[in-house]
Amino acid sequence: MPHPLSTLGAVHTAISLVPFAAGLYSFVRYGSIGPTRRSGRVYLGGLALSVLTSFGLSSTGGFNAGHALGLLALLTATGALLVPRLSLFGRAGRYLAQFGFSFTFFLLLVPGINETLTRLPVAHPLATGPDSPIVRGALAAWLGIFIVGASLQLWWMLRSLRRI
Repeated sequence: MPHPLSTLGAVHTAISLVPFAAGLYSFVRYGSIGPTRRSGRVYLGGLALSVLTSFGLSSTGGFNAGHALGLLALLTATGALLVPRLSLFGRAGRYLAQFGFSFTFFLLLVPGINETLTRLPVAHPLATGPDSPIVRGALAAWLGIFIVGASLQLWWMLRSLRRI
């Protein structure tokens, strides 16, 4: 039987659905997460709240890999917001920023995939833990989707630049 969700766990899960939905909407509608769009601002705010609420949760009793991924996502989002403003990167700053926002979406789902597969269906979860073959396979597939998606984003950005 899986571990039941605590109240904070349920709140964290609900909050985590906000950046997931906003990020997915941004990718479908615009092909990217843009911090100047409402969906991008909702995504970034939801990401920050999701990471912050995760610190009250731990199946191991302390700091864990999910917390580290959350911190990495926050650092990456901060960097993605700052990079376009730094002349050091020139035109590449735009591409680095978008890669950063896409990477935060990737990181957001890594613990989400593990938690979902180890908790659902409630009566008999699909996986027993992060080392389960189904979790590893799902994460490998998610990595593949991220690589293809980030490559397509770069191609679209370069293509749109040539049209200007």
